[in-house]
Amino acid sequence: MSRSKSSRRWLDEHHSDDFVLKSRLQSWRSRAVYKLAEIDERDRLIKPDMCVIELGAAPGGWTQYVAGKLSGKGFLLAVDILEMDSVAGATILQADFTENESLDRIRDLLDGRVVDLVLSDMAPNFTGQPVVDQPRSMYLAELALDMCNEFLAPGGSLLVKTFQGSGFEELNKDMRKQFATVKSRKPTASRPRSREVYILAKNKLNQ
Repeated sequence: MSRSKSSRRWLDEHHSDDFVLKSRLQSWRSRAVYKLAEIDERDRLIKPDMCVIELGAAPGGWTQYVAGKLSGKGFLLAVDILEMDSVAGATILQADFTENESLDRIRDLLDGRVVDLVLSDMAPNFTGQPVVDQPRSMYLAELALDMCNEFLAPGGSLLVKTFQGSGFEELNKDMRKQFATVKSRKPTASRPRSREVYILAKNKLNQ
């Protein structure tokens, strides 16, 4: 089956991408690690002793980075509906966190720990149709925010991937009602033509 022009272009860009090549040399599981690293270095997001939940963790680039920053002193729970190879220093849960049974499993694994940070690099399977893709991406971001309502302690933070378009400003407004500061971040490793933007919400309000 022949690939579309857009698919061929993406593959060409991917295989010649400096961040892809760098990630392979440095044994990271994905180029996305450089997005998190840049935000972390700028905003001092991840600290030892933290309890972190990562949503949409596969293939595990962010998981590797966070586990390294925690250095075995905190707790990292990486959740994905897809199977994922183990990462030293992380607890991996293959589950659909939108299901009540999965939420119960998350509670059990947290074992009373207070969550300091929720991370989400989730994105939908894109169809190439903005009227379909944008609502799906916003829905995933809203699910991450719902997870904060369930588990994140007052004073905690959320970093979530979003895409500029319909629903983006509404999501920002919702976050400002729940966090003291809300900022947008566009890491260097995000492809320039991508509408991808990360929202960093810090200091969850005690409501």
